[in-house]
Amino acid sequence: MDNIVNGIGMEMKKIFLLTDYKGFFGSKYTAKPYRSGYDRALLTTYFERIGLNAQFIAYSDVFKQEMWDKQLVLYTSSEEVGFHYKEFIEDIVLELEKRGAIVIPGFDYLRAHNNKVYMELLLQRRLKPLISTNETKVYGSMEELNQDISVGAFRYPVVIKRATGAQSKGVFLAKDENELVKYAKMISRTKHVVSEFKEYIRVRKHQGYLPESKYQHKFIVQSFIPNLTNDWKILVYGDHYYILNRGIKKNDFRASGSHYNYKVGSESEFPIQRLNEVRAIYETLDVPHLSLDYAFDGVKGYVIEAQTVYFGTSILEMSNEYYTFKGDDWQVQSQYLDEEGEYVYAMAHYLKQHPELLRG
Repeated sequence: MDNIVNGIGMEMKKIFLLTDYKGFFGSKYTAKPYRSGYDRALLTTYFERIGLNAQFIAYSDVFKQEMWDKQLVLYTSSEEVGFHYKEFIEDIVLELEKRGAIVIPGFDYLRAHNNKVYMELLLQRRLKPLISTNETKVYGSMEELNQDISVGAFRYPVVIKRATGAQSKGVFLAKDENELVKYAKMISRTKHVVSEFKEYIRVRKHQGYLPESKYQHKFIVQSFIPNLTNDWKILVYGDHYYILNRGIKKNDFRASGSHYNYKVGSESEFPIQRLNEVRAIYETLDVPHLSLDYAFDGVKGYVIEAQTVYFGTSILEMSNEYYTFKGDDWQVQSQYLDEEGEYVYAMAHYLKQHPELLRG
C-alpha cells in the first residue's frame, strides 16, 4: 500500500477510529476472541504504511475532545439485541458530522445499517436511474399497508421484509393478500399490555377515538423477481471485488443465509460484464467499503440490499482471489491482504479519490 499522505507532501495525519463499549472496532469473520472485530494493532500498522496515525477512541469519550472540525473519523456499528447501542452510536456520529468532522462514510450510511426502510430510500435516491431496484414500498404501521391493499396496490406474489435482520430472517414470500396481511401482522406487532389496555379504555370512553396501532415495527414490501436460481454477495474494497454465488434451494426464494451451493471468485459464475454496473454503483455511492446483494434475471441486474458499515466478511476467508479492472477488462488476482489490510487498502483508495480530505 502506498503512503498516500506523504505522497501529497504532508506529515502523518491523525485518523480517529471510534470503538464500542467493549473496545472493539469493525466486523471480522475470523476475529479472536470471537466477535471482537479487527485487530487494532494490525490496523495501526497498516494505517502507518499509508501515512496515517490511527487513534482509537471510545464513543463515550468522543466529546472529551473539543476540536473535531475537519478531523478524519471512522466508526463501527452494532447489531446487539434491540439496537439500543446502535442508537447511541448514531447520536455520536451525527453530532460529529454537525461539528464538522469528516465522518467516513457519512451518517446516511450508518442510518441505513440494518435498517431496510432507510436503506431502500437511500438506494432509490442515490442509484436511480443507474440500476433497477425492486419496486419497494415502505411502511411504519399495519394501517398504512391496509390502505394500499384496499386500492389494489400489489401484484402478487410480493416479498415482505422486517426492517431489521440478516440472513433472510424476517423475510417472507406472500402469494396473496391473506398471506401479506398475515406476515405483516407477524413482523410489525408491537405488543405492550399496559398501553393496549389504556387504549381499550380510551376507545370505550371517547366516542370516535382512534386507538394507537398495535403494529408499528416498520417493514418493506417488494416486488418478487421470479425464476432466480441464485444471487451474488459482492464485497468491494477499493478496486478489489470479492464475489460469492449463493444458491437458492428448491421450494425457497431466499439466497441469503442459505449456505447452499456456494461458489466463490472465478467459480462464482458471475456475468463479468455486469461488474461494470457494480463498479458504477460503488462509485456512485462514494464509500470506501461496500457489501452488495445482487441478482440478475438474464436481462437486468438488481440491487437487493446494500451495506457500507459493519457487514459480514466471510467471503474474504472463503475466497483466495478477487476481480479487479486493469487496462480495459476485468482480471482475476490472487488475494494477498488479510481483512485488516483490505479495510485499510479500501480507505487508501477512497482517500486517493478525495485528496482534499487529507488537507483539512
